[in-house]
Amino acid sequence: MRLSRYFMPILKENPKEAEIVSHRLMLRAGMIRQQSQGIYSWLPLGKRVLDKVNAVIREEQNRAGAIELSMPTLQSAELWQESGRYDAYGKEMLRIKDRQERPMLYGPTNEEMVTDIFRASVKSYKDLPLNLYHIQLKFRDEIRPRFGTMRSREFMMKDAYSFDLTREAAEHSYNKMFAAYLRTFDRLGLRAIPMRADTGPIGGNLSHEFIILADTGESEVFCHKDFVGFDIPGERTDFDSVEGLQAIFDKWTSLYAATSEMHDEAAFNAIPESERLSARGIEVGHIFYFGTKYSEPMGAKVQGPDGKEHFVHMGSYGIGPTRLVPAIIEASHDDNGIIWPASVAPFDVVVINMKAGDEACDDTCELIYAALTKAGKDVLYDDTDDRAGTKFATADLIGVPLQIIAGPRAVANGEVEVKDRKTGARETMTIEAAINRFVA
Repeated sequence: MRLSRYFMPILKENPKEAEIVSHRLMLRAGMIRQQSQGIYSWLPLGKRVLDKVNAVIREEQNRAGAIELSMPTLQSAELWQESGRYDAYGKEMLRIKDRQERPMLYGPTNEEMVTDIFRASVKSYKDLPLNLYHIQLKFRDEIRPRFGTMRSREFMMKDAYSFDLTREAAEHSYNKMFAAYLRTFDRLGLRAIPMRADTGPIGGNLSHEFIILADTGESEVFCHKDFVGFDIPGERTDFDSVEGLQAIFDKWTSLYAATSEMHDEAAFNAIPESERLSARGIEVGHIFYFGTKYSEPMGAKVQGPDGKEHFVHMGSYGIGPTRLVPAIIEASHDDNGIIWPASVAPFDVVVINMKAGDEACDDTCELIYAALTKAGKDVLYDDTDDRAGTKFATADLIGVPLQIIAGPRAVANGEVEVKDRKTGARETMTIEAAINRFVA
């Protein structure tokens, strides 16, 4: 992609409305634009990152055995009336009527709809376990949307819903998502700590929030320091192994970890002071077992091996991609801008032509750009006639992991400079070596 032809409206000044780093940098880098309170357009640079976040989420959901579908954003009120949630949900739900005056709603979540899909199609325990997920825009009329896409009214969610015959089987499905979430956040460059969450009126003890530590986090969290060094489940994790996944779950819940809402001061103080960690945290995922809360009122049941009908046990598992993007920025930035993990960077590399119009610089940059593009890399080529300082500032602001810098003096010697955005380290190498570094 040539920067001269790309739509990336950079802001030179810090937006006054931005209260936290991620909101400020997303606006300055031209990733998003506010359309109304709590509602944003994702501009090309932001959408590239969002798409890559979604790709990682999809890969890990698929690896864990979940199956993707797509459900509509507009839902019939009848399903919610059937579950008993329509009147209880509150003003966060956007209620509307169609031209026939039928009550509809803009879905804030999809438990009712997916339960309806399940009950219409699955009748036997032989079709279980089943986990269906989708990635979809949702709307909740937050009373106080803030922090850009960190807490907005319209947002994107990955929702997965598991269906099992028994509580024991449902717990295995829960552990699948537990391990999948650990892997997902690690691939996004985040260390997420699972913390026991309030299950509310449903009861039980199977609900966890995944929290990343960040100075601008919305809540205070308390945990054992050892979580920072725990090994993440590997790529070859066997998601069919009940014992293996239970061992992962047991390890990651063996030490104290709680948000302020669930905090037990006495239990925390029982940890040696040198091993305590208290900080601010951002919730990036939430998993929940809720048994037959929806299957019973909505009649979602299957015939079991005993020939009798049983209400299925369900769980839900959420990740907010439009929340994850600013969370990644909060965890990875410096004074110059964003530092993207390679897995979600909008581009793999930016080629910076220090003197556009100079024949040698132009030819060198075109050669590198063509070679890397052919090798399947996402390349941004800064072919603009901006000053050197502006080019460097832009490259640092948008956070592309690696920069290839081609200036007249270096090119005359058959060389370019390669800069690592995260460390700031610079290395001079031959043009061929620079190309080989990225295509090897």
